Amino acid sequence: MTASTSSAAACSWDAEADFVIVGAGTAGCVLANRLSADPANRVALIEAGGPDRHPYVRMPMGFLKALQNPALTWQFQSEPEPAMKGRRIPIPRGRIWGGSSSINGMFHIRGHRRDFDDWAAAGCTGWSYAEVLPYFRRSETSWRGDGPYHGGSGPLQVHRIDTRRLLAEPLREAAARAGHRVNDDYDGEHHDGIAPGEVAIDRRGRRHSSARAYLHPALQRPNLQPFSHAQVQRVVVEGGRAVGVEFLQGGKRRRLRAAREVILCGGAYGSPQLLMLSGIGPGADLQALGIEVVKHLPGVGANLIEHPRMPLQFRARGPVTFLSQLRFDRAVMNVLRWAFAGSGPFATQICSGTVLLKSQAQLDRPDIQLLCNPVRIDARMWFPGVVNEQEHCFYITVCQLYAKSRGRVSLRSADPAVAPRIALNLFTHPDDLVSMREGLRAARAIYRQMPQAALIDRETIPGAELESDAQLDAAIAQLGGITHHPVGTCAMGTGSQAVVDPQLRVHGVAGLRVVDASVMPSIVGGNTNAATLMIGEKAADLILGRSLPPAALPSTPL
Repeated sequence: MTASTSSAAACSWDAEADFVIVGAGTAGCVLANRLSADPANRVALIEAGGPDRHPYVRMPMGFLKALQNPALTWQFQSEPEPAMKGRRIPIPRGRIWGGSSSINGMFHIRGHRRDFDDWAAAGCTGWSYAEVLPYFRRSETSWRGDGPYHGGSGPLQVHRIDTRRLLAEPLREAAARAGHRVNDDYDGEHHDGIAPGEVAIDRRGRRHSSARAYLHPALQRPNLQPFSHAQVQRVVVEGGRAVGVEFLQGGKRRRLRAAREVILCGGAYGSPQLLMLSGIGPGADLQALGIEVVKHLPGVGANLIEHPRMPLQFRARGPVTFLSQLRFDRAVMNVLRWAFAGSGPFATQICSGTVLLKSQAQLDRPDIQLLCNPVRIDARMWFPGVVNEQEHCFYITVCQLYAKSRGRVSLRSADPAVAPRIALNLFTHPDDLVSMREGLRAARAIYRQMPQAALIDRETIPGAELESDAQLDAAIAQLGGITHHPVGTCAMGTGSQAVVDPQLRVHGVAGLRVVDASVMPSIVGGNTNAATLMIGEKAADLILGRSLPPAALPSTPL
């Protein structure tokens, strides 16, 4: 970066870059790499967290520990949820290079192709499936190699889960007997059915986050400067144009000027919060907190969408699950295998398979995703010679893909250090309860089929005795949660509630874009990280004034 030579007393800048990227999360790392690839572009990347060196981040089996570590995450909580017995839902988000791609479950799934066609039909020109598929392909090196649906030379390494120890065969046969397609590729010709999971893990058995795939290879470029442990306070707007940012680093307030653009990549919670702190958002709400309104945009923070989830657990008939691999001596050997050889059961995700299904036959795409784990979610290490107090269990996450309920992110305070108010409003739309109930019943139907049924003793969560709509609704309110896939709070579009246009430029404020999951106008039917990578890839081309040609679609999906 170069020191600013501005002589204006009211605008003294510590440094200047062409592009100032706020947030080294999934999309921010993509932009840092792609924009700095041209040595003429000076790029600054500002991140509230630090480098992604922690072993919980690098080892795939460590992700649940990473989620709970306040040194690596923003430990947000929702407001009391009105349809969830007033419970506050924990909301950990990555505060580290790679953002939530450094702490998530690493699943790589794009969503249904109709999800993106819906964006285009709603006025988001350029975002149809045919137009985004080339960017999905550009982002990845798939274990499948280069093909019509997958890339073979992209930054992110994607591998299929090694299910040899994960009881995948009984599950697959049971799902087929329950009437579900056996699918080799949920991001290929068909989206529905049971398939082995695919994950962002490299050839050495390490998590391949956006930081590892995009940021680390670019760090030696002299035109890319990262600022770590730096909390942005506001976007500086002068004469209707974003000209830079103010941030705190090491207790010192600094100002960084953007000669071309400020690009917010703070995610579905961080980006709307920073816009509102900068005076861009619902005018009356900002004025009530004493924030000067720069641009009234009522959609900032609105349209919060999540994937609700519900746990389903079965006690196993005998010690057959992955819990056996957590016996102390075996766990130590598994850690050593991972550390020195990049192999073994700790070098992958512990998932037997994922099922994408329709809760109702008339739907045009699957609305339920099952993540089927051959181990209990709270499994912990135990010692040989000591009776393990934990029972062997199968744990299934029933994920609702297209919730109709909508939440909101708003400010509690004009102080940037105060966490935003997050109202998820889960299951406040009655159709969402219908979909989740039927998803639970569909999952039960799979696990009742042989040969999976032979491995099961009985259902323990929520309990086989809960069968009626009212009983299941009560269980959902008591046990339901989220899959940590927030989107939509800076929605792309052209209407009065839109925050950014199809070029991802903030309406009414020049030189300012938002590039992250918050721009999705509606949620995709799967884990959201792959789609966020695509958004970063496409945004880089939009910023640089170029584009990839649309894909010639091989076929129409069922």
